[in-house]
Amino acid sequence: MENVLQQFSETIRNAAEKQTALRIRGGGSKDFYGATLSGEILDTKLYSGIVEYEPSELVMTARAGTSLAEIEAAIKECGQMLAFEPPHFGAATLGGCIAAGLSGPRRASAGAARDFALGVRMMDGRGNDLRFGGRVMKNVAGYDVSRLMTGSLGTLGLILEVSLKVLPLPSAETMLRFDLPEDKAIEMLNQWAGKPLPISASAYADGKLSVRLSGAKAAVEAISRKLGGERVADEQAEYFWNGIREQTDPFFTGAMPLWRLSIKSTTPPLKFPGSQLIEWGGSLRWLKSNADAKTIRDAAAAAGGHATLFRANDKTAGVFHPLSPALLKIHQRLKKNFDPAGIFNRGRMYPEF
Repeated sequence: MENVLQQFSETIRNAAEKQTALRIRGGGSKDFYGATLSGEILDTKLYSGIVEYEPSELVMTARAGTSLAEIEAAIKECGQMLAFEPPHFGAATLGGCIAAGLSGPRRASAGAARDFALGVRMMDGRGNDLRFGGRVMKNVAGYDVSRLMTGSLGTLGLILEVSLKVLPLPSAETMLRFDLPEDKAIEMLNQWAGKPLPISASAYADGKLSVRLSGAKAAVEAISRKLGGERVADEQAEYFWNGIREQTDPFFTGAMPLWRLSIKSTTPPLKFPGSQLIEWGGSLRWLKSNADAKTIRDAAAAAGGHATLFRANDKTAGVFHPLSPALLKIHQRLKKNFDPAGIFNRGRMYPEF
C-alpha cells in the first residue's frame, strides 16, 4: 500500500502547486450530501483493508477505502457493532462515513460518529502523512483531530486510516409501537429520557411512535411489559429500523426537499407544510417541505439548533446553516492550516472555503 500513499502524496503536491481542485471520493454514496461537487476525483478505494482488529480491546483500525459492509461483517462475527449505526446509502466506505459524520437511529443512546473515532491517519494539503490520536480508548495524547475530521466532508484533508471504538451487540432487542398525537409523543419521549430505560432508538411519523429497546433479555422483557404498546415482530422491526437508517422508509421517498433539523428535544411540534419524522427522542426532526429556507432555519435557531438541507435538487439557499462571523473565521483558519492551497473539496461545505 506504500505505493498508493506515494501516489496520493504526489497527486496532492501537484494539485497544490497548480492550484487544481481535488474531489475526495470513496464509494460515492454521499455525493448527494453537501454543496458543490468539483475537482479531479481522488479515489480512496485504492487504499483499503482492515489494518488491525482487537475484539477484546473493542477497537478496530481500517483504511479509508474499506467498505462499511466489510467492516461490519468482520466485527459482527465477533458479536460486535458500530454502535452509531452509520448509514450506507449505497457502497459506503469508512473514509466517507467519517468525512460525512452521519449517525443512525442508535445515535441518541450510544453517541455520534465523532464519539467513536479514536485516531486518524490523514494526508494534508501539502501531501504530508500525519497521525493523530491512537488505537486504544484511553489515548488522550495530541489534538483531537479525529473528531475534527469527522463531519468535515473532506475539506481539511484526505483520510487514510481510522481507529474506531466498537461495542458488543445487545443480547436482546424488541420494538414497541404506540398510537399517539405528535405533542404527546414528544412529551412521552422526554419523560422516558429521564428514566433508566434501555431505549436505543425512536421514530415518530403519521401518528405512530416506534421505540426500540436493547440490552439484557430480562431487562428488555420487563420494560416492554411496563411500557405497553404493540409489540412488533423481530423481522418487521429490523426492516423498519434499517429503513430509517438507510432512508429507504417510504417517508424519505419523493422529490420534495428533505431538511434535517437538529434542535432541543423538548421543542413542541413544528408547524410547517409537508410531512415530518421525529428521531433521537425529539432532537432530530426530518422535514419534507417546500417552505422557504429562511423560515425553516429561523425556526430551528429559535429552537436552539440548526437546519441542514439534506437532499434537494435546488441548493441555492445553501446546504448548511449559515455560520456566525466568528465561527466562519475559525473554519477558514483551520482550512488554511490543513489545506493552505485550498485544493480539497472546494465549496462542499460553504462557498467561503
